[in-house]
Amino acid sequence: MPKSRRLTGRLAFTLAGPSDAPALAALRGAAAQELTRQYGEGHWSSEPSERGVVADLRHAEVWIARRGAAAIGTFRLATKKPWAIDRSYFTECKRAIYLTNMAVRPDYQLCGIGRLCLEHAIRRVREWPGDAIRLDAYDGDAGAGGFYSNCGFREVGRVNYRGTPLVYYELLL
Repeated sequence: MPKSRRLTGRLAFTLAGPSDAPALAALRGAAAQELTRQYGEGHWSSEPSERGVVADLRHAEVWIARRGAAAIGTFRLATKKPWAIDRSYFTECKRAIYLTNMAVRPDYQLCGIGRLCLEHAIRRVREWPGDAIRLDAYDGDAGAGGFYSNCGFREVGRVNYRGTPLVYYELLL
């Protein structure tokens, strides 16, 4: 599929189960490899494992964006704060949900899949009920900060965590 084209047709969003671990590890691995190809080695270069995906399933909701049977996008929603996030940067709220591990298969990037994933995440967080979505993104060329800003997330802080410049974003619901 050529890049920079809008995807036509609908996506199906499903909650992942253990049998989806191989497809999710492959999808996230392909996204990491593409970032590494474009920007060189970095924290984004790590290869996800099926075991890691299964662990995610035990502690969070992992969603899959499917086009037909193919897994083309994914994201993770959790109530537990990820290790790299410092709550002090964020707006006080009753129930924040953390979005992590968002990835789009490289041959579907720049087609609107990421935005559709975020729209689904927002709907799900409102149902939870949550009143904010929080996330971090790498600062720099390999980061997705511009994408999150364009989708309505507000930058609330910048930190250097273990040598990695991160930007914190939130969306209040």
